Amino acid sequence: MKQYAGIDVSLEYSSVCTVDADGHIVREAKVLSEPDALIAWFGELGAAMERIGLEAGTLSQWLHAGMTKAGLAVELIETRHVRAPF
Repeated sequence: MKQYAGIDVSLEYSSVCTVDADGHIVREAKVLSEPDALIAWFGELGAAMERIGLEAGTLSQWLHAGMTKAGLAVELIETRHVRAPF
């Protein structure tokens, strides 16, 4: 089953939500805003993410670099350009 994730980045903790291909929420959590913590969290899921949307901001380049290096399919998203799916 294909799964996707979105990360709302904050300084201390980031909110992470994974959904299936139909848009149903699979899992939600708050994870430390550090590459290693996010990589570990996604590794514990047991399912590869098709894509991970990462909110663009002050920590984004650091998080993106670490997660990409770990093999995760991460894309930076400028939140002002994202439209609701409805």
